[in-house]
Amino acid sequence: MHHAAAPPAWVMLAYLVAGVCFILALRGLSSPVSSRIGNRFGMAGMLLAVGTTLIHYRPLPAPGLEPVQGVDMTTMLQIAAAIAIGAVIGLVTARRIAMTAMPQLVAAFHSLVGLAAVLVASGAFLNPEAFGISGAEGIHPVSRVEMGLGAAIGAITFSGSVIAFLKLNGNMSGTPILLPMRHVINLGTLAAILGLIAWFTQDQSPWVFWTLTGLAFLIGFLLIIPIGGADMPVVVSMLNSYSGWAAAAMGFTLQNSAMIITGALVGSSGAILSYIMCRAMNRSFISVIAGGFGGDSAVAGGGAASDRPWKRGSAEDAAFLMKQAEQVIIVPGYGMAVAQAQHALREMGDMLKSEGVSVKYAIHPVAGRMPGHMNVLLAEANVPYDEVFELEDINSEFARTDVAFVIGANDVTNPAAKTDKTSPIYGMPVLDVEKAKTVLFIKRSMGGVGYAGVDNELFYRDNTMMLLADAKKMVEEIVKSLG
Repeated sequence: MHHAAAPPAWVMLAYLVAGVCFILALRGLSSPVSSRIGNRFGMAGMLLAVGTTLIHYRPLPAPGLEPVQGVDMTTMLQIAAAIAIGAVIGLVTARRIAMTAMPQLVAAFHSLVGLAAVLVASGAFLNPEAFGISGAEGIHPVSRVEMGLGAAIGAITFSGSVIAFLKLNGNMSGTPILLPMRHVINLGTLAAILGLIAWFTQDQSPWVFWTLTGLAFLIGFLLIIPIGGADMPVVVSMLNSYSGWAAAAMGFTLQNSAMIITGALVGSSGAILSYIMCRAMNRSFISVIAGGFGGDSAVAGGGAASDRPWKRGSAEDAAFLMKQAEQVIIVPGYGMAVAQAQHALREMGDMLKSEGVSVKYAIHPVAGRMPGHMNVLLAEANVPYDEVFELEDINSEFARTDVAFVIGANDVTNPAAKTDKTSPIYGMPVLDVEKAKTVLFIKRSMGGVGYAGVDNELFYRDNTMMLLADAKKMVEEIVKSLG
C-alpha cells in the first residue's frame, strides 16, 4: 500500500470524528438505556474509519499499467470480497446467537482481533517496503518494536480467547487446570518474548520474529488454562483490553491514527473494567492472572460441606409467600442463564406487580460469565431498566424486603464473605439477601457448591426456603401457582 509522508488534513479530521464516535459509543454502552444509540455511534465510527482508509490508502498501480482512476481494481475487489465474507459471517452469527451464549461470542470476537494483529505484523515483516517502514538498515528499529509487540499481544489474545471460548462454551472443563511449575514456565516464557522483541530491534532474522510469535501463542494457552470458571468475567474483559493494545500497536505499524485511537480506547476501557471486576471480587489482578480460583460448580468442593438441617419448599409455598409480600427482590446468577429462565422470570415479575407487589432485581457485578451478563439477559426478556439495580444501590433495601428470590446465584449471596476470615471469598462484596424476612433459593440440588467451592451457610438459615429444581421449570410452576 502507498503511504503519504503525512495523511492529508481531511483524513486526519475523518479519523478524529471516528474517534469521537467511538468515545460516544463507550459512553452510550455504560447504561442499558442508551446502549442502542451507543452501538450505532460505534458502527458509524467504524464505517467512517474503514471508508476513509479505503479512499486514502490507494494501492499503487502495477508497473506499466495505468490504474483505473488511480485505483488498482483487482486489489479493491479483493478487499471488497473480504469485507463481504466478514459481513455475512458477522450477520449470520449475530442473528443466530442466543443471549445466553453472549460471553462465548465476545471471546470469539477477541480471538479474531488478536489474529488480525498477528497477520498485519506478519505482512509488515514479510513486505516492509509496502508499509513504508524500511530503510537502508532494513526495517526501522522503532517499527520492529511495534511489530514485535503487535504480533506478541495479538497472539496471546488469540490463543487466550480460544481457551476462554472453549471454557465458556463447555467444550472444556471450567475447572482450573494447574500445571506443575506453571508460574516459572509462564514468567520464563514472557521474559523470553520480551527478550526476543529486544533482540529483534538489533537482528531482523526471520527466526527471531517467528519464534516470538510462536511463544506468544503458547503463553496465551498457558495463561488462560489455569483460570477457573469464577474468574471468567475478569478474563473476558482482560482479553478485551489485550485486543485493544494489539490493535494500537498495529496502528503504529500502519501509520493509521484511527487504529491507534480506537485500540487505546478499547485497551484502557478493558483494563479499567478488569480492575472494577477484580475489586468486586476482592481479588488482585495478579491472583486472577496466576489462576486457579473457582472450578465448575459440580466439580469444585465435590458436594455440600454440611449435613445441617434445611427447609425445602414447593412452587405453591413460594407463590403464596411472594403474593403476600410488599416487596420482592430477585437476585439472578449464572444458574438463571444456564436454565434460560429469564423470560419465565419476567412473567413472574409481571404477575406479582399485577398483585400490587413491588419487584426489583439486584445484580452483582460478577454475576454470570462476563461484565453485564445478567443485565443483557434481563433486557432480552424485556425487564424494565428502572427495576434493575446494582449491588451498591440496593444492598440497604434487603432489610426492608419481605422476600429475596435468589435464582441460580451462590457465591455472590454468601454471608461467609463478611464473617469467615478463612473463606476464599472473604472480603468480596456480596448481596445482603440474608437480611430479607424470607429467602427463597432456587438451585438444582443441595449437592453442588458455587464456583468458589464454598458451601453457603444461607441454605441452613431459619428464614431460608430451598426450591430444588431446574430454575426455568421452578419459575414456570410458580407462575402457574400465582395464576
